[in-house]
Amino acid sequence: MHGNGAYAEVLCYISAVLAMEIALSARKGYKEVMKKTVLVLFGGQSSEHEVSCKSAINVIRNVDPALFETVLIGITKAGEWLYVDSVEEIEKDTWRNSSKKAFMAPDAVEKSVVILDGEHCSKVKVDVAIPVLHGLYGEDGTVQGIFELAKLPYVGCGVFASSASMDKFYTKVVVDRAGIRQAAYEPVFKDELSDMDAVTARIEGRFSYPVFIKPANEGSSCGITKAENREMLVSGLRVAAEHDRKILVEETIVGREIECAVFGGGKDPVVAFGVGEVQAAADYYDYDAKYNNPDSKTVVGPTLPGNAAEEVMESAVKIFRAVDGYGLARVDFFVCEDGTVVFNELNTLPGFTAISMYPMIAEAAGYDKKALISKLIDSAMKRYER
Repeated sequence: MHGNGAYAEVLCYISAVLAMEIALSARKGYKEVMKKTVLVLFGGQSSEHEVSCKSAINVIRNVDPALFETVLIGITKAGEWLYVDSVEEIEKDTWRNSSKKAFMAPDAVEKSVVILDGEHCSKVKVDVAIPVLHGLYGEDGTVQGIFELAKLPYVGCGVFASSASMDKFYTKVVVDRAGIRQAAYEPVFKDELSDMDAVTARIEGRFSYPVFIKPANEGSSCGITKAENREMLVSGLRVAAEHDRKILVEETIVGREIECAVFGGGKDPVVAFGVGEVQAAADYYDYDAKYNNPDSKTVVGPTLPGNAAEEVMESAVKIFRAVDGYGLARVDFFVCEDGTVVFNELNTLPGFTAISMYPMIAEAAGYDKKALISKLIDSAMKRYER
């Protein structure tokens, strides 16, 4: 009996240890199952390729590792999709050397990234995507269309909102309809430039100099010029035509450059996190002033005349709703000396670089980068809820 009792105690002890290990294993497995896999796309074929890479580093570094696993795909300027092993490869700018190709399958059942490594093919299931792509072929509804086909939740605006907001001309059409003041504009098409005299006469018949010339489908102030006379107008039109077949010529608005961060859509109420001011170290906030001039500054929560700050936030929310926005956007305005608010443009995937306004405004509102990324992913997961 004594021997049997000892044997029984040993069995009981072993059973308890096994039960504990099973419980710990189950708990660990449960935790792993609960983690979502996040696909991060970056790079892209637009003139904002380098900015996208900088934004992606900040986004990836602030994806909460306790909640999410990441799968990284970089898109080269030539349009090649590459599987990237780590964020360090982006930081070192070596990711383009990857030998692994990858793409997002548009299959609504699979919801997978397909990886091609030589003759070997594998796939990774993903739960949600963050397209950290600025400008054409990323912020314009093209990539969003792939996600829609796959029924894969994704951060940011949908196909229509992305496309309409990327095209400055159609954004202006929507904002006109919304009844919000904006700079007067004249559209010009690239094929019209063969009769440059007719184009310049039309513009000079409507506006006094100076005027701004912008490609309709570009971001980060790429291809934008300011014309003080006819010679500069002709030159600016040709520069813009290098970026897009559709060009906008706008009246000059003298005012402070104010940006507003907007979040929400769907089941989340649309809210404005706050406003920030761009203090350009140049005549205007072009690409060089934005990314290369250390004297350019951004200020969160600037003091504005009258109720301009409230009007900016109210107008930003109204514009976001007008384009059927979802997730996030940065809406830019001019605030004149007398407090007049004038809409400038809408960015559906604003930058997340170290100097980008959207995450700074969100942080001032109580969302650090990690909390903000988690909030955006949470919003994306609700996208197909009805």
